[in-house]
Amino acid sequence: MGQRSSRDHSGQWMRIAPRTVAPTDSIRDVLPVMAEVADGEVPVVDASKLVGIITIRDCLRVEDANVHVQHVMNTEFFSVGEDFSLRSSKQCPLYVIQEKTGTLLGIVGRDEWFAFYRYIEEQEEVARQAIDWMKLSLDTAYEGVVIVDERGIIQLFNDTYARFVGVTKEEAIGRAVEKVIENTRLPVVLKTGVPERSQAHRLQGQELVVHRLPMWRDGKVIGAVGMLVYEGKKELLETLERMDILDYSKPEQETVVEKKRGIPDIRFEDIIGESAKIAESKKMSRKAARTTASVLITGESGVGKEPFAQAIHNMSARGEGPFVAVNCAAIPENLLESELFGYVKGAFTGTKSEGKPGKMELAHGGTLFLDEIGDMPLEAQAKVLRALQSKEIDRVGSTSPTPVDFRLISATNQDLKQRIRQGKFRADLYYRLHVIDIPIPPLRERKRDIPLIIAHQLKTLSCDNGAKERTMDKAVIERMFQYDWPGNVRELIHVVERMFHLCDDDRITIEDLPGELRTFQDEAASVPYIEWQEMNREQMQEYEQEQIEAALQEVDGNKSKAAKKLGISRATLYNKMSRFQRSMM
Repeated sequence: MGQRSSRDHSGQWMRIAPRTVAPTDSIRDVLPVMAEVADGEVPVVDASKLVGIITIRDCLRVEDANVHVQHVMNTEFFSVGEDFSLRSSKQCPLYVIQEKTGTLLGIVGRDEWFAFYRYIEEQEEVARQAIDWMKLSLDTAYEGVVIVDERGIIQLFNDTYARFVGVTKEEAIGRAVEKVIENTRLPVVLKTGVPERSQAHRLQGQELVVHRLPMWRDGKVIGAVGMLVYEGKKELLETLERMDILDYSKPEQETVVEKKRGIPDIRFEDIIGESAKIAESKKMSRKAARTTASVLITGESGVGKEPFAQAIHNMSARGEGPFVAVNCAAIPENLLESELFGYVKGAFTGTKSEGKPGKMELAHGGTLFLDEIGDMPLEAQAKVLRALQSKEIDRVGSTSPTPVDFRLISATNQDLKQRIRQGKFRADLYYRLHVIDIPIPPLRERKRDIPLIIAHQLKTLSCDNGAKERTMDKAVIERMFQYDWPGNVRELIHVVERMFHLCDDDRITIEDLPGELRTFQDEAASVPYIEWQEMNREQMQEYEQEQIEAALQEVDGNKSKAAKKLGISRATLYNKMSRFQRSMM
C-alpha cells in the first residue's frame, strides 16, 4: 500500500492512503510495515474501516510471530472527523475518519506534525515581518500618527508625533492621550463616533491641521486614530498652491516662485529635520517664541541659526512687525555703530543729507537679529547694552535719544564665556543676551536628516530652475552619511546644488560628487549605512542623558527644578532616568 500527503482544505496536513494492516495479518506481516513508518504504530483497517491500532510494543510482547493482529491490537485510539483542526489537537498520530462510516481517511503523523509546526513558524515570521514593516512605515511617515483604544489609552505613537510633542514613544504608549497631546479631541471622537477631518488644532503654540477618525468593529467604536497632517497653515497653503500650479503654464509657475523670493517668511515647519536634536531645538524655539525674552542661538557656522531666528519672530506676537538682521562680522568696525544706531544729517561727509535710521530703529515693533555677535567690537557692545537697558538709541551726531522697542535675538558660533575670559566680550551684555539659550546641532550629529534636506533641496532647485526633478543614487547618500560636513547644512546645500547643475542627466551618481567627498578618509566610512540608524539612536540617548545630568547638577540634584529647567514633567524625568540606569547596567 502506497502513501502520499495532501494539503487540501481542512485536512491539508493529512497523510492520505497511509500504510495499514488487516486484523487477519500476522505479527510477522506487521513488522516490515512498522519499519517503514515513523509513528511507532500502524492502523488496523477492516474493509476501509479503522478498527484498531497496533504498536511496536504490542509486537514485542508476542512470542509467536504467527499470531494474528486482531488478538493483540488496541481498539482504543484517538480519532477526529474530517473538519478537525490541528491548532486545537495535540495527539500524535491523529487518525482522521469519516464519522458516519468509520472509514479511515488519513493520518497526521510525526512528519506531518513537524511540517505543520514549520509552517506555523513561517507564518509567524511573515506576520512579524509585516508588523515590523508597518511600524517602520509609521515611523518613517511624515505625518504624526497616534492610535488610542476605546478608553483613550495610547496604543501606538509614531516617531513624527513623538518628536513634535517632545515625548518618546515609550513614555507615550500606555498613557491617556490627553496627558500627552494638549487640547486633543480624540476622547470626544471616541464618545461620539463622528470623524473630524482636516481640523485646526493648536499644539506647542503652533496651528496644525489634523484628522481624528473613529475605529469601528462590529458596530462599536473600539478606538480612534489621530493624524497630524500639516504642521502649520503655510504648509497647507503651499500644498494648495502646488495643486493650482498644475493647471497653469510654465511662465506662470515661474511668476509664483519669483513672488516668494527675498521674503523672510520662514516657519518652524520649513526647517527641515526630524532627528531628536533638531526636534529639541524646535521645541525650545517654539517656547521662546511665546515670550518676549532675549534669545541667544548658538551653533557652528552653517547650521541654520538665522532660519531659527526668523521662525521665532514669525511665530511671536511681533510676527507682523519687521525682522531686521545684522551680521556683526561682515560690517567694518568703523561703520558698525552707524549701521546699528543710524546717523543724523551732517554727521559724516558724503553721506545722505537727510541722515539715515539705524537697524535698531528699523526693527522698532519687530525683531532685531544680531548674527555673529561674538565678533562685535567692545565699544559697540557697550552701546548695545545701554540701548537694551534704556530702550533708547542715540543716532551718530544726534543730541536727543530716540525710543526703540524691539525683541532681540542674537546668534554666535563662538564660545562667549571663553571670549569673556579673554576680555573680548562683556559679561553684562552676555547675561542680557543669554536669557534663553537655543543650541543648534551640527549636521554630523543629526545625519538622519540628510536625506530629508536633499529631497527638499532637489525639489526647490527644480522649481527655481524650471527643470525636471533629479533623483540621487543610494551610493551618493551613503557617502554623504560617511562625510563629517564641517560646513554643516550650508555645505550640504551647496554640494547638492553643484551636483544638480553639473550632472549629465536626471540621475545624480557617485561620479557627480565633488572630489573631497569622493576621496576623503574618515573613521565613519567604516560604518555601514544600514547600521547608522542604531548608532544615531545611541548618540541621541547619550546626548539626552548628558542634558539631564547637566540640569541635575545645576540645581543640586533637585528633580522638580531639573524637570522644569528641561521643559518636561517630573514623571517624564523619572522615566528617562530609569531608562538610562537600565542601559548602563
